[in-house]
Formats: sequence, structure tokens, C-alpha cells
Amino acid sequence: MRTTRGRFRLRSAVLATALGAGLLLAPLPARQAVAASTLTNTGFEADGAGTATPSGWSTYSAAGQNAASFTEAGGRGGGHRLSHWSSSAYKVETYQYLSGLADGTYTLTAWVRSGGGQNSAYLALRNCGSAEQRTDLPVTTSAWIRVVTSVKVVGGGCTVSVNSDANAGNWLNVDDLSFTPGSTGLAVKGVDLSALKKNEDFGATYKNASGTTGDPVALLKGAGAGYGRLKVWVNPADGYNTKTQVLATAKRIKAQGMKLLVDFHYSDVWADPGAQTKPAAWAGHSYAQLKKDVYDHTYDVLAALKAQGTTADMVQIGNEINTGMLWPEGSTSDWTQLAGLLGSGISAAKAVSSSTQIALHLANGGDNALYRTWFDNAKAQGVSYDVIALSFYGYWHGALSSLQANLDDISARYGKKVMVAETAYPFRLDGKDAHENIIDLPSELIPGYPASSAGQAAWLRDVMNVVEAVPGGRGLGVVYWEPAWTAVTGNGWDPTDPSSGNAWENQALFGYDNRLLPAAGWFAHR
Repeated sequence: MRTTRGRFRLRSAVLATALGAGLLLAPLPARQAVAASTLTNTGFEADGAGTATPSGWSTYSAAGQNAASFTEAGGRGGGHRLSHWSSSAYKVETYQYLSGLADGTYTLTAWVRSGGGQNSAYLALRNCGSAEQRTDLPVTTSAWIRVVTSVKVVGGGCTVSVNSDANAGNWLNVDDLSFTPGSTGLAVKGVDLSALKKNEDFGATYKNASGTTGDPVALLKGAGAGYGRLKVWVNPADGYNTKTQVLATAKRIKAQGMKLLVDFHYSDVWADPGAQTKPAAWAGHSYAQLKKDVYDHTYDVLAALKAQGTTADMVQIGNEINTGMLWPEGSTSDWTQLAGLLGSGISAAKAVSSSTQIALHLANGGDNALYRTWFDNAKAQGVSYDVIALSFYGYWHGALSSLQANLDDISARYGKKVMVAETAYPFRLDGKDAHENIIDLPSELIPGYPASSAGQAAWLRDVMNVVEAVPGGRGLGVVYWEPAWTAVTGNGWDPTDPSSGNAWENQALFGYDNRLLPAAGWFAHR
């Protein structure tokens, strides 16, 4: 691709020839940007509405479709924004070339909206002396979302670019950009492998995208996953997800060079906002005994992991504990007692390894009021932790913009790193077994994200983009929930019923042919 300077020289030569021959009958092409060392007209306010090439920017379309890029009223911070749209299919780039930059790493930040449907719609940093960096625009019909991308500048120049390869009627908006020193990225790009051991015991196999059978942990690691998450139940009916399986799978995770996140449910079955049932062995215990139970159980599992050389890097004390844990004693109706139970688990984890990070995990990741109330209480009770972990399933928990608003607020309010510890999306709606899938109707899907391999990939990509954009580098990462839980007879939802089916196989990262799906490639995100 030619730089701004190259295009300017070409345009000058064409104009000189045309003038000399007396052939200049049509209007001149849009003016070209003059390279500067700082990004200019970042809010697109300089020219008002209807400008195809706003001041400081250039527009390029190989097919002569510059009119598909324009400024119009309706800015995020000011009165105007940049938009790409046309009533016919189009390809257009709006860009600004920067020169005279000090070499180093820079981050582009922009507020964006997109109706989706494009072949591609993204921000890019190119011609920077290093590999081009991109961030795709998430689908959001009304709310603005902040996205970031960073690049290493070598040689003093860099092009900031907004790109569309779109179908008729597809649109995007961009506003309030900045280009500043600094870098972005995600430290946690994880997969929850809690169901893997049982799945394999009942005959599951896994393949790479080409169809070669392989170790699913290695396949996911090869795609870029750097964290493995494992849940722990106390004494489940099927005998899985206990310390025994956690130890075995932890060895496989660590052998791949991945880090380990251990998720304590403090239950024999699923723990979530609607169910925090005490383990049967603890059912009649007093509050004081429950505190000891939590400490002993947490210490026992984590000490065994450490003893085999697979120390947990992060630990969740409870799973989706919106309403507390170990009901009724640990309900949020009695925060003093809940804080005592949390403190027991935290103390045990730190006693095994002081460097292990402590995460507190709630569901409903778009509900800021819930998180403020919950963590205000935790702060008032003196609960000590390192990370706020959220579950965010867009078909239940709201828009990506709500997730972003919540992450921004709570990370600043409590001075903590934040991460999405659970998310997922279907790659198809039909099931592979007879059990009804959790998401199996078109009406249950998120607008702009079809139930396809591309839609699943776009969802994971965009959740990662939102977490990466949390200010101050406080966005820690994303964990995909149960990517290896495929449909095999014997490994269903209910640990008490061997004949129960799987309601999740259409949200795994392995397809019905057992091949790794394209979404897994986003673990190689920055």
C-alpha cells in the first residue's frame, strides 16, 4: 500500500499533466493529509457534516468509492463523527499518516459502533516498521464501545487507519481517537477444562482443524491459550471434579507451559447465583465448623497441587457468588458471615502460596449495580483479594457496552484487575445428542452474532477486545467456558444421572466432527 507521501506525489503528477493538456474538467479529488507527529482532528469536528475527507485525514478506495467515507452529525463526545456507509457494496479506508514519532510502543484508542455484516470492519496500525496490528469493530447498534490496539513503531512513522470491506447498507461510526505511548494486551487467555477428564474417559476424541487427532490441551495451547481453569467439587455423585481429577488435569495444563486457575465451588454440584448448596458432608455443620471446612478443603487441594509441582497461579474462592455461598450461613443476607467464609478460603490459598492470585467471581457481568453493592460490602468487611472475575454470556447478561461500563467502573472503583472468567457462544443451534441445548433458537442469539463458526469467533474476539480496552491496563483477560465439553454418552449435565445429556456441545470449541473451530485462534490475541 502506498504511503500518504506516495499518493501525494502521484496526485501532483496527474494534476500537472491534466493542467498542461487543458483536460481538467472534473472536480479535484479530495485533499490529502499532511503528515504530522500527532493525530489531528480526532473528533472529526473541523469540517462539520458531509465531508468525505475530513481535515488531517485521507480517504482511499481502489474502486473510487471515497464517498462511502464521510463525517456526519451525531458524535460521541462532540457534534460529529466519521462514518462509513453506502447503498451499494464498498471498500474504503480513512487514514492519517504520522511521522517524526519517537520509536517505541504506541496505543490507538477509539470509540466505535457498527451494525455488523461487513466482510471486515477494523482499525489498523500499519506502515509502522513492524507487523500491522488490527482491532475489529464489535457489533453495537446504539451504544459506543471503546477499543484499543497497539504497535511497535520503528523508523518514526505510522499510519492510523479505519477500514471497511462492506456489503450494501453496512455501516460503522468512529470518534474520539487518541494515539499515545503505551501497549495493550491480555495476560489471561484461558480455557475451562473441567469436563475434559470425564469426557475422555467416556470416549471423546479431539482433532486439529485439519482433522489430525491430538491432545486437546496441546491443541488449545497451540491456538494461543495460556491458562487452564478447573472447578473443584467436594464429593460429587459421579466422582469427577474432585481433587483426584484436578491433580491429573493440572499436570497436563502445566506440562503445556500454561498457568492454572482453580475454581472452588464449595459444593457437591453446580454452584451459581441460584444454587449454593453445601456439600452433603458439611450439611449439619455450624458456621464455625464451616469456616474450618472451607480452610481445610481449600488448603488440601492447593497443597496437593503444589506438592506435585503444579502450584495454582490463581484461585477463585467460590463460583458465581452473587448471592453468597454455603447457604444459608454464607448468604449475602449476612455479610459478616460470608466475609468470614471467604476469608477462610483466602487464608488457606495464601498459606499454600503467597504469590497465588485471589479472584472473587460473580455472574451477570453487565450489572453494575450488583457489582457495586457486592464489592462495597466486601470492602466494608475487609475481604482481601486481587482480581474481580465475571461471567458474561451476552444472551443472558446484556450488551457488550454494559460489560465495558461495568469493567471500567469496578476496576477504577476498587483498584483491581478484572477478567471475564466465563463466556461462550454457539457455532450452531442444533444438538449432537438428544438433550436440548441451552441456546438452540434464533431468538436467543445476540444480534449481529449468528450461530456459526464465524459468529462464535467474532463473539470471543469482541469480548477480548472489550477487556483489553479497560483503562490503566487493568483488563486481565478472558476464559472460555468448557470448550472441550463435547457430546459423549455418559458425560451429561447431571452428575447424579449417567443418562443425562449435554446441553453445551454447540458452544464448545470443537465441532461436531471433533475439529478445533476458528474461534480458538483468537487466543493468540495480543
